[in-house]
Amino acid sequence: MNPDAAHLWKAPRWALAILLAVLGMLGPFSIDTYLPAFAAISKSLHATPVQMQQTLSAYLFGFAFMNLFHGALSDSFGRRPVILWGLVVFTLASVGCALSQTVGQLIFFRALQGLSCGAGVVVSRAVVRDMFLPSEAQKVMSQITIFFGVAPAVAPIIGGVIAEYLDWHSIFWFLVGLGLVLWLANWRLLPETLHAQDRQPFLMRNLMRGYWQLLSDPRFMLLALASGVPFNGLFLYVLSAPAFLGEILQLKPTQFFWFFVLSITGIMTGSWLSGRMAGKVRPKNQIMRGFRIMLGVSAINVVANALLAPHAGWSLLPIAVFSLGWALMVPVVTLLVLDLYPARRGMASSLQAVVGSTANGIVAGVVAPLVMHSALGLAVMSTTFMAVGLLAWLWLRRRWPTMGE
Repeated sequence: MNPDAAHLWKAPRWALAILLAVLGMLGPFSIDTYLPAFAAISKSLHATPVQMQQTLSAYLFGFAFMNLFHGALSDSFGRRPVILWGLVVFTLASVGCALSQTVGQLIFFRALQGLSCGAGVVVSRAVVRDMFLPSEAQKVMSQITIFFGVAPAVAPIIGGVIAEYLDWHSIFWFLVGLGLVLWLANWRLLPETLHAQDRQPFLMRNLMRGYWQLLSDPRFMLLALASGVPFNGLFLYVLSAPAFLGEILQLKPTQFFWFFVLSITGIMTGSWLSGRMAGKVRPKNQIMRGFRIMLGVSAINVVANALLAPHAGWSLLPIAVFSLGWALMVPVVTLLVLDLYPARRGMASSLQAVVGSTANGIVAGVVAPLVMHSALGLAVMSTTFMAVGLLAWLWLRRRWPTMGE
């Protein structure tokens, strides 16, 4: 923690949480806002379904690749410059997307969006730990989780409205405006939170030593899996929303909002409970409570879809409860990742994001197209993602029983 933290931010804690949370929302917004306009973009640019999928995959893998460096750069040059320059490149890339005349151009600028967008997502986590002690950091991280989890649900709604009443170009102009607003807000408000004596030399040997230190530590890899993979149990349903809601549940587009409302409610409730438990419940116990909720509701979801015909009256509720369990545990796991090596919090946040975003890319490009037309397939794959995270956490606790005490 920065010893001067009390002087760097004198406004209420929630105000900094909102500023950092909106930075974290930029990644999900960039992924999901244009999804409702896939058909319109394909028709306008004469793009095949494979090429349209590449516009998504290019973003996700660009995001995953550059996440290797955002945190390391912030450990060397400071949090503020990396965030501000990342927002500049993101805004210019969004302009390129809006002006694209071919699908090749759109794929290029989407990749550039992905390369730049992770700066805010990754570095904002390190800022939290720079500024707050563990129990306070958990409360702030819980508030950030609310917005991070809400973004994938809200973004397609906003994108759908823009595509319906304007055109697909306007979706990217919306992202241009969002990038500009965020740059101005962070330029005016965000302090430099990395203390001068904590900066790491930007030398290749030092960077490689840091990457090896983290990647060779099984505790880090298990925590990254426990925090990054279970989110895809929810993200899978978000990506599959048009098929799941429209084809399987036979909902009209005007009724899709029920899915997002229930998911958001689950995330907000879980994040609120996580903040309330900070300093009162041991981290290991809180993490297991979240996993138990996800495990129980996932089992019910699989059995129900195996025995019953899917129906909106019950099919959406397990997703909402799953969201609650995820939001309850993920702020705590994230803080455990950041505290493994305090001198390399930025790098740790980067590598944690790489694990999550790589999983997101695989889900978007491979898993979702395979199972989106089957309610049972969606339930089983959602359970599988949760199980990967749970097994990682249980293995970690068995090898290092004091972790999370």
